[in-house]
Amino acid sequence: MKFSFLDPPLHKPLVDESQIDPTYKQLRWKVFLGIFIGYAGYYLVRKNFSLAMPYLIEQGFSKGELGLALSGVSIAYGLSKFLMGNVSDRSDARKFLPLGLILSAICMIAMGVFPFATSSITIMFVLLFLNGWFQGMGWPACGRVVVHWFSKKERGVKMSIWNVAHNVGGGLIGPLAIVGLTIFGAWQSSFYFPGIIALIIAIATYFLVRDTPQSCGLPPIEVYKKDGLVSPEKEQELSAKQIFVDYVLFNKALWFIALANVFVYLVRYGVLDWAPTYLKEEKGFSMSESGWAYFAYEYAGIPGTLLCGWISDKVFNGRRVPATIVFMALVLVAVLVYWKNPPGNPMIDTASLIVIGFLIYGPVMLIGVQALDMVPKKAAGTAAGFTGLFGYLGGAVFANIAIGYIVDAFGWDGGFYVLVAACVLTIVLSLFTWKDEIKRMATG
Repeated sequence: MKFSFLDPPLHKPLVDESQIDPTYKQLRWKVFLGIFIGYAGYYLVRKNFSLAMPYLIEQGFSKGELGLALSGVSIAYGLSKFLMGNVSDRSDARKFLPLGLILSAICMIAMGVFPFATSSITIMFVLLFLNGWFQGMGWPACGRVVVHWFSKKERGVKMSIWNVAHNVGGGLIGPLAIVGLTIFGAWQSSFYFPGIIALIIAIATYFLVRDTPQSCGLPPIEVYKKDGLVSPEKEQELSAKQIFVDYVLFNKALWFIALANVFVYLVRYGVLDWAPTYLKEEKGFSMSESGWAYFAYEYAGIPGTLLCGWISDKVFNGRRVPATIVFMALVLVAVLVYWKNPPGNPMIDTASLIVIGFLIYGPVMLIGVQALDMVPKKAAGTAAGFTGLFGYLGGAVFANIAIGYIVDAFGWDGGFYVLVAACVLTIVLSLFTWKDEIKRMATG
């Protein structure tokens, strides 16, 4: 799949040597701001359907029907993050990133503006599937920008800061829905008001992001940071076949972390999506108390992600596996406390949920960074998309569907056995990449 209008820009002649450092510093700030607000914008138009579901239930749709429609997002996102990731590796990130956001915003605006868009489960599934597909254009494009503008030794910190964009964007959906309802007086504004904001963000993203340093007349990041030698071959654009066959299909370590990502996402969504139900049924929480605990889980991920990235860069010298293992071991402890704490101790339940949220988003982020580290810069989007494919189609879908059936059949203990096993398997699969990471760090 190739679109000529998205082709990477040609390399410009090198700027005057005296201008390289100030130009690099200025543009690095701009492109980072661009991918941060751009990716936050994607989350403004990802979870809107969940906010509209109570109103759609009032119109006669069942929870099961709406759940089926909602699954379109996860299914499409997992596929798109991989397939469109391959396209992003051969595209201009400056165009690719805002294009996906614009198309996603249009889907959500359509669901709010046109009554037929929410008239049947089939139509809603199709529109949410399309939205999920366009959503898959965000992460790979940002990954391409990061690997071209930031060296391996600083990516842990930079990616951890960037990764909180999804917490920022996801956290703003609720307030925007309230503002939209106040302004327009219609529940449909939870679709189109954030969509309008996302369109504005897409325009700003285009003006901030640049594809590669070379497209701006600057040397590769490795030269600028004196982070190793750069051969001309490493800067050549690769074909889709080269990327997939040479750097993904037969990359054993990449398969291990992709499988690990299944279990990280299973823990992330298995805890998050079922927290309100579990806390209400097993711990006696009110809906308000469950809601605040849910909110705390999401926002606890911001400092946790930043700390995890800093540890991987500064404590483990750019290695991702040790930090992932440490954080997942602590997640395991917190899950056990969350599970075994007797009813009547809401502070311990809430604290456990906050600790899980604080810890889980670091490994979610680091597996993506590790995928970027494993392949050449020109294959970054495909590698990140490959791990995302496993995370969403395996972990997220299993967490949403299978855990419900497991809890029905075996009670909440059955669900927690699955979560504990997922923590352990993440650690084991990460250990399988330990030697590979050491070897890559030694060879540069």
